[in-house]
Amino acid sequence: MKNINLIPVLFFLLIAISCKKEVEKVDKTSQAVSSITYAKGFDMINENGIKKLIIKSAYQNSKEVSEYIIKDAAEKEATLENTIYTPIQKIVVTSTTHIPMVELLNEENSIIGFPYARYVSSEKTRQLIDAGKIKEIGKESSLNTEILLDLQPELVVGYSVSSADKSLTTVQKAGISVIYNGDWLEETPLGRAEWIKFFGVLFNKEKQADSIFKVIETNYLDAKKIALKATKKPTVLSGAIMSKDIWNLPSGESFVAQFINDANLNYLWKETKGKGSLSLSFESVFDKGQNAEYWISPGYFSSKEQLLQSNKIYAEFDAFKNDEIYTSTIKKGKTGGIIYYELAATRPDLVLKDFIKITNPDLLPNYEMTFFEKMK
Repeated sequence: MKNINLIPVLFFLLIAISCKKEVEKVDKTSQAVSSITYAKGFDMINENGIKKLIIKSAYQNSKEVSEYIIKDAAEKEATLENTIYTPIQKIVVTSTTHIPMVELLNEENSIIGFPYARYVSSEKTRQLIDAGKIKEIGKESSLNTEILLDLQPELVVGYSVSSADKSLTTVQKAGISVIYNGDWLEETPLGRAEWIKFFGVLFNKEKQADSIFKVIETNYLDAKKIALKATKKPTVLSGAIMSKDIWNLPSGESFVAQFINDANLNYLWKETKGKGSLSLSFESVFDKGQNAEYWISPGYFSSKEQLLQSNKIYAEFDAFKNDEIYTSTIKKGKTGGIIYYELAATRPDLVLKDFIKITNPDLLPNYEMTFFEKMK
């Protein structure tokens, strides 16, 4: 596998010159100034001189809004409820999507614990794991609270799918601050990437986080404009049969569908409602998608042979016959973690460029794909 430079030098040069101030939203009734543009799951406001971090969506269907006052560590006299003292120097993160954001802020040395660390692909953080500087604190959703409490982090950035994590509740009761990060619930690519500002406030690096996001945003919007120059708008199929002849594919209002739309492509299920996935019969997908020009993200499959072993009917799709199937499951880190799952949320600009390169390569002649690869 090629050595993928996750954070190009050019990226940092762009950050250095990107000093344009973020447009601020002002709520005149409360005099609260927000610095968040796209993300819906959290907010950062300055209200009459008081800095607050607000988590609106901690997990799916969560109705609880959590508000934290952010204070300088130099002011700390006693631990106050719902108060976070920054910069954080000892942190535990619990999702691989957190890693690139922390790294972009040059704070990977602050991470002292992570669950199921073999999923981490980034070389910088892997070196810290291999050196024993980042401790294993459990397996996926099952956290080892004994190890975690022994580490005594200043903060745990939690992740949960549908309810408060019982292990993290135990950690909170022991006096360690826990904040849930719901970046994965964002409905737009730039909304997910904007969560770097969440980490910016924790490390007291808000200006750096703003500048980094501004570069990502600019790159994304520039790529979107480039896609509009395409003289053709190819049809796209996605997903695959998961079980019992049911094909799972992105809904028309989903995160993936927006990438396809922003790449100026014709997603065959773009008119469907919903922000998650569709579960359709194989027959209905075959009728509509058999002649699709491109098949992007065919589930967990990483080769055409695997597809055929699963179901020989896949050979009847035009994209299969014409070798136009592209997957992100081939490019992996040293220990097997899929790079797309770790980095894509932070770098939607690179995902969008991959989609453009796949379908209209002449628009990005010098770009080499970061996440996707043609299925062999």
